[in-house]
Amino acid sequence: MADFDELKNKASDAAGQAKEAVGDATDNKSLKDEGKADQVKSDAKEKFNDAKDAVTDKANEIIGGLKKD
Repeated sequence: MADFDELKNKASDAAGQAKEAVGDATDNKSLKDEGKADQVKSDAKEKFNDAKDAVTDKANEIIGGLKKD
């Protein structure tokens, strides 16, 4: 099951895509750029969360190995 941060990022990305599409359709460069920026922020947050999860998993693996000894 996806966690709350992942769902928020997906919603933010979808909103950014919608803003970009509306900005493109209405020839509103500002709205289009805002949509692109929302998508970039969402991608950055997703990458950060992936890295955080990888570090947490590795730390748990190390701690688990120490407990076995």
